[in-house]
Amino acid sequence: MKIFYAVQATGNGHISRAYQLMPYLEQYGEVDVFLSGSNSNLNVPLPIKYRSSGISLNYSECGGLDIQKTWKDMKLLNAMKLARQLPVEQYDVIINDFESITAQACRIKNVPSIQFGHQASFQSSLTPRPTSKNILGEMILKYYAKSAHYIGLHFDAYDDFIFPPVIKQEIQDAEVVDKGHITVYLPAYQKFCLVHFFKKLKHLEFQWFLPEIKEPYRENNIHYFPIDNQSFNKSLISCHGLITGGGFETPAEALYLNKKLMSIPISKHYEQQCNAAALSKLKVHVLTEPGKYFDLEIINWLNQTHELPKIHANNIEKTLEKLFALAKNQKQANLVEELALSN
Repeated sequence: MKIFYAVQATGNGHISRAYQLMPYLEQYGEVDVFLSGSNSNLNVPLPIKYRSSGISLNYSECGGLDIQKTWKDMKLLNAMKLARQLPVEQYDVIINDFESITAQACRIKNVPSIQFGHQASFQSSLTPRPTSKNILGEMILKYYAKSAHYIGLHFDAYDDFIFPPVIKQEIQDAEVVDKGHITVYLPAYQKFCLVHFFKKLKHLEFQWFLPEIKEPYRENNIHYFPIDNQSFNKSLISCHGLITGGGFETPAEALYLNKKLMSIPISKHYEQQCNAAALSKLKVHVLTEPGKYFDLEIINWLNQTHELPKIHANNIEKTLEKLFALAKNQKQANLVEELALSN
């Protein structure tokens, strides 16, 4: 069986999930990866056969989505050209982790695909949204990578096609400890936006992961790290709490490890606003932004005593069984349709 796996690289979570899935996918056949986007900070140990700069998100300096720059950097004509060139018709199964060029290629060539990932969960109206829905955001979530079938991942089973998050094996196998430090991963915020708040809290140690850091170093109570999977996992497994954005994979790992969690979703990023709504339902401490009293907000968060729910890891074997059963049924339906047309 030939499998085409389109992976969105606008963030580290998609790549981490793909790496975890790869050994299971390879049990079904030969896997070719299409990597699209350029925001990830991780090395990509995947069998990449096709690559594109895709459509990548740009952020302002202090926690916002830069819509104007994101739109300016979009190369839509190049994307459509690549969509026509992608040989999706040569594959038995197309798995799409929220990648628009592959979705366009499948539409042009009338090839069914299966969207598999967190964004697929938003096909359900039962998946949490913020109080004020964003029409454009809803359209992007539903139509950006439109597929024939959907298998979603989320913090909870909001619908019958939504399953638990894919948790890295290193996280699942970890011996969890609490060494007292606070792990910080807020890639949409540059250092100068927040450093003065952390410096005020001299009695706390922060391990802060930033895209601009090249080598680890320490200044007083702040230990700075480059974004590296192994170092981050080690910090998360041994932290007292995590301050991060409104993404999916990193909060899911923190909840799996039963760590204290503060989420600060990126401004104007609708998917992150939706994730924040879901996290709020789980009693996670959510901030719309780190305001001028952010240091006091951190103390308030650390003093909270309510228990957070511990989520479960995805049973990848069973989830992929459902995915490939969908693909098989679709293939049989296509054969029936072809026979009917030929008669």
